[in-house]
Amino acid sequence: MRDLHLAGRSPIYASDGAAATSHPLASQAAIECLKAGGTAIDAAITASAVLAVVEPAMTGIGGDCFVLMSKGGSAEIIAYNGNGAAAMKAEAGWFKERGITAIAPDSVHAITVPGAIEAWCRLAQDHGRFGIDQLLRPAIHYAEHGFPVAPRVAHDWEQDAEKLARNPAAAASYLVAGKAPRIGDVVRLPLLARTLTEIAAKGAAGFYQGWVAEDIATAIQALGGLVDTADLARHRGDYVTPISTSYGGIRLWECPPPGQGLTALLMLNILKAAGPEKSGADPLGPDRFHLQLEAAKLAYRERNAHIADPAFARVPVAGLLSDSHAAALAGLIRMDRSLDLGAVGSFPKHPDTIYLTVVDRDRNAVSFINSIYYGFGSGIMAPKSGVLLQNRGACFQLDPAHPNCIGPGKRSMHTIIPAMVTEGDRAIMPFGVMGGDYQPVGQVHALTAMLECGLDPQEAMDLPRAFYEDGVISVERGIPQKTIEALRARGHRVEPAGDPLGGGQAIRIDWQRGVLIAGSDPRKDGCALGY
Repeated sequence: MRDLHLAGRSPIYASDGAAATSHPLASQAAIECLKAGGTAIDAAITASAVLAVVEPAMTGIGGDCFVLMSKGGSAEIIAYNGNGAAAMKAEAGWFKERGITAIAPDSVHAITVPGAIEAWCRLAQDHGRFGIDQLLRPAIHYAEHGFPVAPRVAHDWEQDAEKLARNPAAAASYLVAGKAPRIGDVVRLPLLARTLTEIAAKGAAGFYQGWVAEDIATAIQALGGLVDTADLARHRGDYVTPISTSYGGIRLWECPPPGQGLTALLMLNILKAAGPEKSGADPLGPDRFHLQLEAAKLAYRERNAHIADPAFARVPVAGLLSDSHAAALAGLIRMDRSLDLGAVGSFPKHPDTIYLTVVDRDRNAVSFINSIYYGFGSGIMAPKSGVLLQNRGACFQLDPAHPNCIGPGKRSMHTIIPAMVTEGDRAIMPFGVMGGDYQPVGQVHALTAMLECGLDPQEAMDLPRAFYEDGVISVERGIPQKTIEALRARGHRVEPAGDPLGGGQAIRIDWQRGVLIAGSDPRKDGCALGY
């Protein structure tokens, strides 16, 4: 239990249902959906749609989503891959001929087909009680009538004002006299409301066909991009087989490649092979950070070399997750000094994405993540529909020899990863830690804090974080100075983090007492609610 003398918040305890999101309006909408008789997936889609309006730097209907689900608390996990692909004209040679050697995050070529809306509609149809029209009502309300800008939302908005200003349509909708709105300003998004209403009436066809699709394709092609209406009409998400590993009596589940969830599993395998006892009992101690960050270096190197769209490349999942591979990697770790791997080739870190989780009274559990990648995605908005378009294509390589090289209809390596924990024959915790490349490290940091240090979900989300990238460990305020000095003594280059690292939510299912225990990350504006 937390020290009640100190600032902080308790986890919420509830019996009938719980939701944890990165914005209070979304958490409230999810609970209202549950109380009205909706399932966990109904509530999750409702919350995600609200977040697409009220947290526009982090997510939107122009992005992707991935979902893990447990029906009735079963350990049989359902996974849905809701990410879109590159245009069918996106040949690697096309970029080479034009002297393009990398896909910049603010380039029109970073725009891939949005996958979120198809996923929302498909999952609602297959696992919900309500139609997409009912699920989108709260989001339409906030887009049409307005919402007050929350503090973290205002911070993110201001950081991306310059990007938005470069696109006239985005500037007209998302800036006020050329500037980001301030905390507490009420923002209305009538174009987005109109598009959400179209989707409510026609389902996925209202987005991937008709005037919305034409508006999206026209906006992209006007800037020299390749995505066209046929690419949008062609899009379908997929139910996929989740992947997992065991650790400390539980099993962690992830979506398979092209998502980077394998990275978190490999990290756990390396830690298990190295010996969890080496981490020590102190959640903020140098041994724990050292061991996890060394495991991260090794796991991210494997990620960057192998993870790609399995429909186009062989991704050796079984080999990467084998005990022998983990043991070989763990054998490289020294507790007295850091590994010098240099830059492991990760993508620039960023705090963007939303993650949410919902558990209902029937113990259907949903782990749900939605993103437009960087803040406000590409910064390019379709002018009639108000759809901000993601820049997920910046994850592609342009080297034809790399498995993650761009190609027609190919899906890029993807950073957003929902997680699910099972124990025996039951799901015990949907959770996730958002924030681009940081997500595998964040999942491992939070999960091991709960398993090995006895922290509850809220305490685990509150815990200060560190992340290794390009030879530097970024540390949040709150990590003890003695830990920082001990890491430096082992050869780590340690610097203060700029923005906080990611966000996150979790709901623990206490089956014995019939209780849900939920926490929400203080790095965002959100909260956990239950009833």
